[in-house]
Amino acid sequence: MKKKIFRYLELKVIPFLLQLFVRFIYLTNKKVYHTTKAIEEEENFIVSMWHGDLLMQPFNYQNFKPKGTVKAIISEHRDGEAIRKTVEFLGIDSLAGSSTRGGAKALIGAIKSIKKGIDVAITPDGPKGPIYSVADGIVVIAQKTKTKILPFSAVPSKYWQMRSWDKFVIPKPFGKIDFYVGEPIDVLDMEMEEAKELILKEMNKHQLRK
Repeated sequence: MKKKIFRYLELKVIPFLLQLFVRFIYLTNKKVYHTTKAIEEEENFIVSMWHGDLLMQPFNYQNFKPKGTVKAIISEHRDGEAIRKTVEFLGIDSLAGSSTRGGAKALIGAIKSIKKGIDVAITPDGPKGPIYSVADGIVVIAQKTKTKILPFSAVPSKYWQMRSWDKFVIPKPFGKIDFYVGEPIDVLDMEMEEAKELILKEMNKHQLRK
């Protein structure tokens, strides 16, 4: 019985409370958006963001593409379930899988989603790092679907930073958040390592480093 109660809290109550907290942070901060115009409104793309910079990205996407639909690749690990429930409250669908667990399923799901007109969000250094590294998956998806990659980032003026491997950032209320959507990255005709280096370079243009 205790396990069932804990599971209910973990998958229902905690994600609901967490998304309320995230919305509070967003609403109490001044927002400044810096977005690219070099992509067609109806064009699909892959959202690329660092694992430690996840928290505010649903709002970044919704501002950039108000009528769009995006699915985020989230780990099948137990922790991933709570994250998946939280982002669903924030209007983001999910694809189960990661580079370490359920990778093939996530890859197939991402390709199918893009072909249906749905954008896909990926953390190239997730779910376990190393931090600020680019795994092969994002390149494979981009090349197989002939889709461009857009680097997303959010830079808060005031924040807490966790001591986790990804240095997870939580903006503090009543500050300012600069939201960035970088220029499209086209890796279609590139070798794997060349593509990963380009993605890394572009993602690091507007990032919080502490």
